Parts: sequence; C-alpha cells; structure tokens
Amino acid sequence: MAGDSLEIRSFRSVFALERRIYRIDNLRLNPAGVPLRGIGYAAGLGLAALIAGATPPTAWLDPLVPWYVRDLALPIALATLLGSCRVDGRPVHVAALAALGHTLSSRRFTRLAPCRRARGRWHPPPILCLPDGSDASFRALRYRGPGAVLVARPHVRAEWSRRHRAAVTLHPLAGGGTGSAVIELAAGAVLEVRPR
Repeated sequence: MAGDSLEIRSFRSVFALERRIYRIDNLRLNPAGVPLRGIGYAAGLGLAALIAGATPPTAWLDPLVPWYVRDLALPIALATLLGSCRVDGRPVHVAALAALGHTLSSRRFTRLAPCRRARGRWHPPPILCLPDGSDASFRALRYRGPGAVLVARPHVRAEWSRRHRAAVTLHPLAGGGTGSAVIELAAGAVLEVRPR
C-alpha cells in the first residue's frame, strides 16, 4: 500500500496544467511533449519575423540573413526559450500583459477611481494659530516674527531691549476682566509668553 501511494506536497502542481502535444498521427515527438504555449510563441514570432522582413525599417536585414534562419530557426529558438522562462512563476505572456497593464494604469486614485495627474502642487499659505488663553491658564510659548498676535485675555506686557532673549514678554494678569490687544512683531522679534 505504501508503494502505491502518491505524495502531493502542493496542490498547485496538481492544478497547474500545461497542455502538451506528444504525437502527430504516427510521428512521436519529444518524450516530454511539446508545450502548446511554445507552439503559440513560435507562430507569433514567425509572423512577426515575416512582417519585419516586409516592412521598410527592418527590410534591409532580409538579404543578410537566410530565410530559414529568420523565419524558422530564430522563432523556434526564441519560442523554446520563452516557453521555459517563468517571470515570478507566471508564463512570459501573462507577465508581459501584467507589466503593460501596470505601465498604462493610473498611479493616483481618488475614492478608489483613477484621477488625472495634477500639473502643480498646492501648498497651503503659512498660517500659524497660537493659543489665546481661552483655557484655564496661559500656555508657555515663543513666537518669532514677522506677524501679528491677537491676545484676548488680560495680560501684562513687557518690552525689552535686544539684550534679553525676547523682545516682548506677556504675563497673565491675575483676576478677571476682559480685554484684547493685537501685537505686531517685526521680522526677527520674539514674543514670549510666561505663565505664572
């Protein structure tokens, strides 16, 4: 019973069928058979060789190469080579169609649909939002100008000479009250908020 059993390591080898021709009438071909895919490759390459021999760009090679080499030997040799090659486990024509489809397909998608290629890139304008103190306390921060800062909470402002690390310092004002101020900063001026 053990000698009659067949061990199958992968079902891929069972379902990967390849059609082959073993004989034509009484003429026996290669013992392993001739793959039908290779015959298709040879027919396609032979037709391409006939077209190339009749068209002007490659017609000048016609007298240099004998007809049996150009129309028979080269297509059969290339068909044998292509029939034995596998690209990522796929036949050459399947891999070539996949590569062509990938080359011609869109690289950008919007909502799972191809979209047009953008001619330029949109960049948002430089906008900076700083906390205005609407939470429970001021936040510690440093902002370098140019720009304008709106402060909507009561505060004490101190302006310093260039010896300090900040040109303007804000401290929160104890107690309630409302008030807002806009502070304009020149290029290079630094605003520093120091919470207590």
